[in-house]
Amino acid sequence: MHNLPPSPTACIRDAIAGATLLLATLSASANEAGPDTGDALDFERMTLSFDEPFDTLDVSAWGPGTRWIAHTPWSGDFGGARFSNPKEGFPFTLLNGVLRIEARRTSTGVWASGLLASVDTKGRGFKQQYGYFEMRARLPLGDGVWPAFWLIGIDRSKYTAEIDVLEYYGYKPDGYSASVHVWHRDGRHHSDFDRIKVFPENDPEEFNTYGVKVDAQFIRMYFNRKLMWKTKTPPEARQPMFMLLNLALKENTRTFPVPNPSFMYVDYVKAFRLDDQTAPLQVKK
Repeated sequence: MHNLPPSPTACIRDAIAGATLLLATLSASANEAGPDTGDALDFERMTLSFDEPFDTLDVSAWGPGTRWIAHTPWSGDFGGARFSNPKEGFPFTLLNGVLRIEARRTSTGVWASGLLASVDTKGRGFKQQYGYFEMRARLPLGDGVWPAFWLIGIDRSKYTAEIDVLEYYGYKPDGYSASVHVWHRDGRHHSDFDRIKVFPENDPEEFNTYGVKVDAQFIRMYFNRKLMWKTKTPPEARQPMFMLLNLALKENTRTFPVPNPSFMYVDYVKAFRLDDQTAPLQVKK
């Protein structure tokens, strides 16, 4: 294809489109555009937009065409266990409508475990701007376990917007961490977090719900649908986000010993759209 200069009409059209996008971005930032849903969870004003009851499991290593893939879409493993391609019986097993994620040491002495992401490497799959996202799960015990439920912004071209709904560190058994991060490509990092100390009053090995409600003003964290913490929504998080859940391990499994095997059980993952918002924005990569 020859590189021809754009026509005057095309230049005007692109300028108008660029100005429109800029004005929309500035308006959202200045006026905190979008619904202010308050601290309560009002399911009468929400619409179920994603429902995974784990009666079946539609997963592949990398997609496309499956509901889940078994790796981060950017091919980034982390922690002391490698996330495995799914095969019969490992790392995912369905038990009467409950997903079991297993971490175990292989015959070669390497730890392996499981992760699910709701979009593939091309961003195809479930993502949603704003709403309520929830997982009901039982967590494993052991110093080195590191289960998580988290959201990532679909547009990672200049930064990564991350919302950690649940990060449970087994060596800190009194609670779990909830956090909001923005990782800029130039090395800048914004972070806000809170320790949600709900154990041992509640048992992490029993089913509990871990949720987050995101709107243009606030990110609100919930345990068993009770508000635990909220923080302002950074501009970078005002975009469609996809879901991940995993059983990771701490890097040094000798310093932080891990029961072999360890299990995380997930009853469901759900997402709700806030009814008074506009349709979710789809960002193309």
